[in-house]
Amino acid sequence: MGFKWFLLLRLVRMFITLIAVLLITIALLGATMDDILKRNVQLGVIEQVSQDAKLNSSFKNQQEQQNYVNNQINARIHAQGLDEPWYSPKSLGIKLFKTMTLDLGNALFLTSDSGSQKVSNIIMERLPNTVLLFTTSTVIIILIGLYLGSYSASKIGSFLDKFTSASAIFSISVPTFFIGMLMIVVFAFVLHIFPSRSIPLTNPSDPYYIFDLLYHMILPLITVILVGFGGWAYTVRYYVINIFNEDFIAAKRAQGISERKITYSHALKNAAPPTFLSVALALSGSITGSLLVEIVFNWPGMGLLAFRAISVMDIPVIIGLTYATTLIFVITIFVVDLMSQYFDPRVKVG
Repeated sequence: MGFKWFLLLRLVRMFITLIAVLLITIALLGATMDDILKRNVQLGVIEQVSQDAKLNSSFKNQQEQQNYVNNQINARIHAQGLDEPWYSPKSLGIKLFKTMTLDLGNALFLTSDSGSQKVSNIIMERLPNTVLLFTTSTVIIILIGLYLGSYSASKIGSFLDKFTSASAIFSISVPTFFIGMLMIVVFAFVLHIFPSRSIPLTNPSDPYYIFDLLYHMILPLITVILVGFGGWAYTVRYYVINIFNEDFIAAKRAQGISERKITYSHALKNAAPPTFLSVALALSGSITGSLLVEIVFNWPGMGLLAFRAISVMDIPVIIGLTYATTLIFVITIFVVDLMSQYFDPRVKVG
């Protein structure tokens, strides 16, 4: 199978995955979603008519205006297939198309900081904050893990190696939200170094907003790094130890090459393909797995937005977040497949 067919197959699988996730989400919501969409149609028509002064002046009386509004509502409901059962092909097709083109309509209760009710605006306002916090922490965790894991693999049984193993157990067994609450108690309430809430106090339009945002980000950033670096370091340690057992490493040692150069220039380099896969999955997971940390620190990202949307059952926002997080994840998997096939000659296209 050639690379073009490989690429086409992966694109088809990515598309099918998106469709499947959205269909499951729509099926779980059922007729509730249709009721909400009908309400959005009604509000949209009423708002449009009320803002059109020329159109309002053409009505002879209020009854004529009401009839016009009702006709417009019925026409749009029919056009969107909302007058049919939620499981009808027309209704499902329109919902899928609107969601995949980011035509998500208006939120029921939530708004953006600028006052917009459009779901796409609300999500895009929160997405950069999530990317800033969790991608930054993931990159730092990866850098620490690469060095610590490689060094531990070359010094098996040392204090640092035991520390790496203990950190991995800590990362797996201790919930992030629990560490977050401890950090808030110590650094916010006892030492008064950082604020307990991570929402900046300045207005987003203020030129100093970014500095305020970074200051409020320090405590959740440290928390995520403390919990995450141990598991990542242990993963790198595992890959590098396996490379150390290869024959070419023994040949390098026989040539008199220093252990440090063997560790960081040869072993770590040859462990790059599986390491790259773990990095990519960690980055995608850092964006989609942010719910609990953002809730604990009240960080204005997608995780906190999801919690609030679920709390008030803001269906359009829930669907938008589901689509956004799924899209991020499947694109990451797609890129990983391509990069693995390109960089690792042992991975065949077929």
